[in-house]
Amino acid sequence: MTGALDRVEAFMRGLLAAMARRPLVLGICGAQGSGKSTLSDGLAARARADGLRVAVLSLDDLYLTKGERTVLARDVHPLLATRGVPGTHDIDLGLSVLDALTRPGRVLLPRFDKAVDDRAPTGVLVDGPVDLVLLEGWCVGALPQGTAALATPANTLERTRDPDGRWRRHVNERLAGEYQRLFARLDALILLAAPDFAVVRDWRIQQEESLRARLRDTGSSTCQTMTDAQVTAFIQFYERLTRHILTEMPGRADLVLRLDADRRVMEG
Repeated sequence: MTGALDRVEAFMRGLLAAMARRPLVLGICGAQGSGKSTLSDGLAARARADGLRVAVLSLDDLYLTKGERTVLARDVHPLLATRGVPGTHDIDLGLSVLDALTRPGRVLLPRFDKAVDDRAPTGVLVDGPVDLVLLEGWCVGALPQGTAALATPANTLERTRDPDGRWRRHVNERLAGEYQRLFARLDALILLAAPDFAVVRDWRIQQEESLRARLRDTGSSTCQTMTDAQVTAFIQFYERLTRHILTEMPGRADLVLRLDADRRVMEG
């Protein structure tokens, strides 16, 4: 991701120099495994080296708790028990964190523990006000689909478990509603564009392998990771909106970095 880091850093510094208001809120969107976290961490390290106060917040860290998603699954649709899609995040929490980062004082950034599929009991403390907020996530800045696009199932998951389209309509409605309030806080949007959706499975499997290695190193044998087959099933939750983003977002993102299958930035 070195090429991406250099290009995004130059873009970020241009915005910081031109913008008197603080903090600068930079959105980073990309499919699962595209390198959003690596890029965000690299940008944050370089900015902090220059004395800037930085907060890194992942959309994943705003996931509803397992208990809250269980209630959604009971009251709205069973598929909402699975984290990922719009409707499974605490958007009010995200907005309150962004508000707090504009003021003096200590701010607790929430963290989500994917190994146990629940919000971590502790977060990360930063001192506000900050100069830069990096908000990264697989659907950061996404727009809802038109109603007609929801009619045809995108994959086996939608065909068999959402035959009447109730789940995908709910997801789309949430994206059109409170998520746009969060995304309206972005000063600029960067897209890490995967070459196609097919590569996302390989990237996501690599993430699971890395997670297993970390868990082995820390002796966390009670935490579960996904098999390749489970990853294949899991990414179907993300497929519809990821394909929509890859088609729609390049035309309006402030900076688009097109990646190859090895996450190298392609020229042009």
